[in-house]
Amino acid sequence: MKSTQSFRGSRQILGKEIAQLVQIACICEVCAPKPGNVNRRHDFPDTCMEDFILSAIAIGPAFENAARVGVGQTIRDATSDTRRWVRTNTNLGMILLFAPLVKACANTSSIAGGETMRQRNLESYRQNLGAVLSSLTVEDARHAYAAIRLAQPGGIGCVTQSDIVEEPSITLLQAMALAQNRDAVANEYMTNYTITFETGLPALNEAIAKEADFSSAIVHAFLTILSSVPDTLIARKRGFRTARRVSKRACEVLDQGGVFTPRGRSGLEELDRELRDRNHTLNPGTTADLTAAAIFLTLLQNQQPQSKRKYLSRILFSDQATKELNHQKE
Repeated sequence: MKSTQSFRGSRQILGKEIAQLVQIACICEVCAPKPGNVNRRHDFPDTCMEDFILSAIAIGPAFENAARVGVGQTIRDATSDTRRWVRTNTNLGMILLFAPLVKACANTSSIAGGETMRQRNLESYRQNLGAVLSSLTVEDARHAYAAIRLAQPGGIGCVTQSDIVEEPSITLLQAMALAQNRDAVANEYMTNYTITFETGLPALNEAIAKEADFSSAIVHAFLTILSSVPDTLIARKRGFRTARRVSKRACEVLDQGGVFTPRGRSGLEELDRELRDRNHTLNPGTTADLTAAAIFLTLLQNQQPQSKRKYLSRILFSDQATKELNHQKE
């Protein structure tokens, strides 16, 4: 897909560039010390940070090609490519969220300029996203079901209608409607990504505006989403009552100041300890997926290479990140 000028100060976003933003978003997400997740400081018995890095690299080609194929095909290709490198499900939720987002990029111009212009571009992008979601087909559902069977996500259970073991007779959007009340990713499809655009992205930008390093901004967005939306991975494994209790704890940490105050950071460490058990059944994995989608949008909003370097250097090479690694080694 070649870059074309649509009007002065704007350009079509290249497929390769979009794919790189997806990969960077995935890497930034796992590097941030979010409570209960795999990150720099913590691995799971069956999954480590390197698995997530490999997964981020693996999905690049599928998303570079996303403009030329259907959403379902992108989901299936990205999942299949991931499975060649890792043995556990590291990114199915992210792939399901990214596929329509990336498809919507194909018809959206990246606009240079100030905050007003970026906001207009974001609104246009979300309109395109709505069109992508409404045009999902039975073929998209068929490919997505195959991807889910391949990834074998934890706690998925069975559904009464259109069980994933069967070939679907409904569109992917209709399938998401069936899961809407028990899965936040499915709910995003049905609400044109309300959580991502109206909770995650504003929280991330709020933290950046307060001069938080990007890693801390990601943690802030994660806590904000978790405090507002009970994590549906936890709900599937431990029940909605437990998921709501975890959301309440995230809210308490935010009330203590979250990443911005010593008391809040102490509360964050305590929450992290509470969410770690042998079988990681309290892992807020769906919240991490939603956070990754918000990171992608933030990177997409800041297309200037200088801006992207500024944000990325603050998570990948910041003094705080170095301190965290040194603390871990001690």
